[in-house]
Amino acid sequence: MGEERPVEPFSDLHFEEGHVRATLLHDPTVEGLDVGLYLDGSGSMREEYAYTTDQPRRTFWEWLLRKPMHPPKGPPTNEVEPQARWMLQYLATKDRNGILRVAYWACQSGKTVEVVGELPGTEVERYNFPGPSGHGSSTHLAPAIRDFITYLKAQVPKGARRGLAVFITDGALHDAEEVEKLSSEIARMITKGQLPRVQFVLVGVGDKIDEAQLERIAHAEHAGISHLWCHRTAKEIQNVAELVAVLVDETMTVAAGGTIYDDRGKVVREYEGRLPAVLEFEVSEGCRSFTLEVAGKRYTQPLPEDDDHHDVGH
Repeated sequence: MGEERPVEPFSDLHFEEGHVRATLLHDPTVEGLDVGLYLDGSGSMREEYAYTTDQPRRTFWEWLLRKPMHPPKGPPTNEVEPQARWMLQYLATKDRNGILRVAYWACQSGKTVEVVGELPGTEVERYNFPGPSGHGSSTHLAPAIRDFITYLKAQVPKGARRGLAVFITDGALHDAEEVEKLSSEIARMITKGQLPRVQFVLVGVGDKIDEAQLERIAHAEHAGISHLWCHRTAKEIQNVAELVAVLVDETMTVAAGGTIYDDRGKVVREYEGRLPAVLEFEVSEGCRSFTLEVAGKRYTQPLPEDDDHHDVGH
């Protein structure tokens, strides 16, 4: 009877009665993921950016461990700031160098992107998120997408091999058709090798979201790469950071397919279109390890000797 710790590229391993649930720590096929975080700067967000003294705050680790809120303390904050800090710190753990491109979008006329900077995920408490210099009169997402694509292209010579952009919005998009056309254009660039693989995450907040619109964008399939987008909605801004973390972990494609073998070389699971961040499959009784094969490389993970119940991680 014993336990086996996850080996790279796995971060967590759950094994019970022949069922394996393994979470990937990072993409085993690429050297670097570049991440962007884009916060809605439209006029409807003005109130959420207003500073008050009564917002409760938690540290990132308290949030991650689902610990209770602190009583109010420290300098004034707003509803967006703690969520932005938590997302920045969390997403930095996915980024190749721990530095994210952070920007407000839908500013000024609604088509302007105001870049906050390229921020490291360390010491996030020192970052302020007061909102853009001018809130937008409409909500156009395409300029923010173009901003990230331009940024990602510039990062390729520096080691970027993949892109992930997270967009937060609280309203219906005024350029949904343009976003759909742009998504198709980006997909073609990826299939032609002109752009690294990209994943877009779109989170809608509040009751003014056009969920049918978001679903249409997210469900669009593109030849050669399947889906570019995934989306979710949250009722309150306070739920956004946790939702983003779950969404990125559960739906982010980390490789273009892979195969799982048991310790006898038998195929137990094949992922043809994409390899999810969380792998789940069954192995036969007595199996002592499994192997993930991705892009010609193999990664073997030992399993505990018994299969009663094991849940281990880094």
